[in-house]
Amino acid sequence: MLLFTAASCRQANTQTTTFIQHSDPQQWTRDLPLPAPITGRPEQILTRKAYVVSYNRDSRQPNWVAWRLTKDHTDGPVPRPATAWHDDKEVPQPRAYWQDYRGTEWDRGHMCPAGDNKWDSVAMYESFLMTNACPQNKALNSGTWNQIEMDCRKWARRYGEVVIVCGPLFLNQEHDSIGQHCIPVPEAFFKVVALLDPDNPKGIGYIVRNNEGRQKRDSYTNTIAEVERITGLTFFPDLPEPMRTAIKESIGTF
Repeated sequence: MLLFTAASCRQANTQTTTFIQHSDPQQWTRDLPLPAPITGRPEQILTRKAYVVSYNRDSRQPNWVAWRLTKDHTDGPVPRPATAWHDDKEVPQPRAYWQDYRGTEWDRGHMCPAGDNKWDSVAMYESFLMTNACPQNKALNSGTWNQIEMDCRKWARRYGEVVIVCGPLFLNQEHDSIGQHCIPVPEAFFKVVALLDPDNPKGIGYIVRNNEGRQKRDSYTNTIAEVERITGLTFFPDLPEPMRTAIKESIGTF
């Protein structure tokens, strides 16, 4: 099990935040191919309208976030709210609050991005749950990570639909932490993108250090099999074996 320790952390306090209960699971998540169940670390599955979270109570962050991005969901009329981050009352205390990031050098980095949820107001609101956020380098959040998100929208428009899984990577035993609720800072992030077309299956993976990320995006690319090795996760375990192998073993030319 990963250990999340820091030099000093204050006792978590209970706070109150207005919360809108998420809608029932919809077609966008019902048949979503999720990673295999995790062993050796906490996992609580949370289903939203547009995405699914594997939540880790020790890190107070997701193990992974998965969603289906369709061509129709790459844009929409719902604006990104100016202030919408809110704690997730479905997870136990201590948990992350938006105030934990205030005054730090770290962004509240979306895993499932707000830009993928402009099609629906509930989906947009839920993308600002703190269980969908990690401490992320500001330059990375607005730079390379954002560029990869835009690539995913481009691929969804080109092919009609892609499936995405991403999350934080804790590579060390001890981590810097932020805020009153001791939110550990990941050393890196992963993302895998798959086209589940039986006639043309393909996939691509990314491992990106949680720093300024000034290198070209190609320098962060990996096979999904390599991302599995680094993360300890198993992606798309229920897909037919020929499709799963094709997606995992080569970096698709999207």
